[in-house]
Amino acid sequence: MVQTGGLVRGVTWATEGPALSLTTDDGDARLPLLPGQWLRFEVLSGDGVPARFCLGFTRVEESGQPQHFPCPSGQGAERGFQCGACFAKDQMRLMHDFHRSGQGSPGLKAYLSMQHWLYIATFADGTTKVGTASERSKWSRLAEQGALVARYVARAQDGSVVRHLEDAVSTNLPPTQFVRGAAKFAALLHPRPPLHVEQTNKAMADVVHDYVAELSLEGFETVEEQWRRSDFSDAVATPGRRTAYPQSLDAGQHGMRLDSILGPIALARLDGADGAFLVDLGALKGRKVRFGNFQTEVPALQESLF
Repeated sequence: MVQTGGLVRGVTWATEGPALSLTTDDGDARLPLLPGQWLRFEVLSGDGVPARFCLGFTRVEESGQPQHFPCPSGQGAERGFQCGACFAKDQMRLMHDFHRSGQGSPGLKAYLSMQHWLYIATFADGTTKVGTASERSKWSRLAEQGALVARYVARAQDGSVVRHLEDAVSTNLPPTQFVRGAAKFAALLHPRPPLHVEQTNKAMADVVHDYVAELSLEGFETVEEQWRRSDFSDAVATPGRRTAYPQSLDAGQHGMRLDSILGPIALARLDGADGAFLVDLGALKGRKVRFGNFQTEVPALQESLF
């Protein structure tokens, strides 16, 4: 079913590697993204095709396990990646405000009752953020964020406590809670040296670790644990010659060989072109694709960039 295409939900990561997550006629599917793999597809566009399709909604079972449902009407997205009806039905949307409101379904409360982690992540230009991950997404959350270096600084008994920690850190210390995807991509065109990124992350993690250790909040303990990114991400994370992918992913035909992937961003080679190209596969989220024998048209002027 994956061979034909479908609606792209994004690039997801598991310990075995990244995958393109899709909704197909047969249900949800994952297309593994492997080193050296050629990814060839056409993006559906034109009259009557929304800029982005609704990705559906998530309900959380009483066990705390999230379950995805496709948009019943298959219509365009109205806010973010959802139509109004799916946004209203999405039980995960209350997650980030639960520690203040206490509102949520029984399933969401079960999800948030599990152990959570507070981390400090640093990206290719040295920008550093604070974030949280549940026990089951402890590793994959950072992989999907596209972090170069990260450290866990606290382990909390539940999702409410860890979000109070996150708010305290972002309010009183430099780390932000959000880094835009466009900024991550721009930074990877000219990434800082690995030692600089490592030292930046270590210094900020030490500051945050010491800060939260003094907070009068119960239900957590400080930790010192480094996150390890996938070897498949090393080439894109390391400084080297690369240029931005020459076409927009909102339409057209594309073909690329995947050499390395960090988060949703790939370092790729193209048919008949020299050099490496940086491609943000996250731009496919919410778009319908068809797989086939397609290739990217590279402008002649691209050669002058190498």
